[in-house]
Amino acid sequence: MAENVRRIDASPEQVFAVLADGWLYPSWVVGASRIRGVTPSWPAPGAELYHSVGVWPVVIDDKSILLEWDPPRRAVFRARGWPIGEAQVTVEAKPRGNGSLVRIVEDAVEGPGRWVPSFLRQPMLRIRNTETLRRLAYLAEGRAR
Repeated sequence: MAENVRRIDASPEQVFAVLADGWLYPSWVVGASRIRGVTPSWPAPGAELYHSVGVWPVVIDDKSILLEWDPPRRAVFRARGWPIGEAQVTVEAKPRGNGSLVRIVEDAVEGPGRWVPSFLRQPMLRIRNTETLRRLAYLAEGRAR
């Protein structure tokens, strides 16, 4: 399981406002290239985002499912990208001063991605999620201004 933490100059509510807008998903999730649809119930548990992963012309259409939604503290996603597999991603935010401490925990849970040894998989996820948190910070801090 890979874990990343970042201080963001926005409240947990402002961070979760970004997460609540399913259409912003490819703006903060590294690897997501576009959104094809968002179920009307988003961000309720069980709601789905229909996204594409990759760079044209090699694009995979799949979806992410929201498993848990407890704003402004915790959200849990099941991110799918078959044939690579599925990952479980938890985003947590805690108030820190005038901002937030945001943590992302991610690991492969289904498919070939789980076959990659942990000592290789975890550093790749940490690198990816460093940028994911940077993008989330840009969006949340922009809302805070």
